[in-house]
Amino acid sequence: MKAIAVRPGQANSVHMAELPKPAVADVPDGRGVLVRVLKIGVDATDREINDALYGASPPGYDFLVLGHESFGIVEEVGPAVKHVQPGDYVTCTVRRPGGSIFDQIGRSDITSEEVYYERGINLLHGYLTEYFVDDAEFIVRVPVGLKHLHVLAEPMSCAAKAVEQAFEAQKRLQVWKPERAFVTGAGQIGLLATLILRLRGMEVYTIARSGKPSLKAEIAEAYGATYVSTREISLKELVEQVGKPDLIIEATGSSQVAFEAMEVLGHNGAIVWTSITGGQRNIQIPSDHVNLNWVLGNKLLLGSVNANYRHFESGIADMALGEVTYPGVTERILTNPVDGLENYAEMMRLLVEEKSALKVYVNVAEG
Repeated sequence: MKAIAVRPGQANSVHMAELPKPAVADVPDGRGVLVRVLKIGVDATDREINDALYGASPPGYDFLVLGHESFGIVEEVGPAVKHVQPGDYVTCTVRRPGGSIFDQIGRSDITSEEVYYERGINLLHGYLTEYFVDDAEFIVRVPVGLKHLHVLAEPMSCAAKAVEQAFEAQKRLQVWKPERAFVTGAGQIGLLATLILRLRGMEVYTIARSGKPSLKAEIAEAYGATYVSTREISLKELVEQVGKPDLIIEATGSSQVAFEAMEVLGHNGAIVWTSITGGQRNIQIPSDHVNLNWVLGNKLLLGSVNANYRHFESGIADMALGEVTYPGVTERILTNPVDGLENYAEMMRLLVEEKSALKVYVNVAEG
């Protein structure tokens, strides 16, 4: 069967590869689920792997199949599988156990090991192919009423985890009732985090570089947030106008913005960094000032990456509530479809060249 792959370590090596069709029996103990791929989302991670910034092939292969945002339909299940059946729409978690103690408690999204296994990213093939098989433990059912949002389940799970992690960590304060949030970045993670925070009744400012009018601004404001362009106002100026935020979800991919956010957070607040900032950029920060204010202000910084089964379920639940609360808004994130695996060059072009491409995804099959 066809698959879109790269040769890790070799820049611009995206190509069409061949894999044998998997079978339910490939997973032991009757826990296999065979999924026919319908759509796969791609993002900056896939672009960066094709740029040879990171990624590794599975043992025995000289290529890595891309794609970590899956959506498909179940074709067959093993005898031990109970929560999905043929005909169900599903997505699949990305990170896989790698020998960490966290695996023993179902936290495959966290590891204490240097070597990690992540489908489409490191040491495991991704989903940009025609079929895949996985253990039922990692298969998440998507309600038929949300199939139009398909590949957004994975980025939504990451946004859901980021928000959850902030609230879990802030239990240290015993009483924490955040009212104002900044979301820096208005890509898919930033917009979906905006949705989650608005569903929790918070005053949200979604902050990005592009001005208005823009699709990002329209989506953020349709969720009831205030969209702010940093071309027009800085973070510090925004704070002077509206006050300091209790929570910041950082999703820009800019280390400069990530550190600038540390200077505007309110007392007892939390920042969650979700973006990965590759490169060699160096910036100057007022380190003494930040140190003083963070210690005296009881502030918290944490990183959040990936998601487990529970975060997928939470994110899907919020997508469903979002459809009722803000009907038709979330679907607007899905901006750039690519028809067919054979059009992988166009897929990559959109990721590299098309700055307005909010969400690129590949239509692999009908269903």
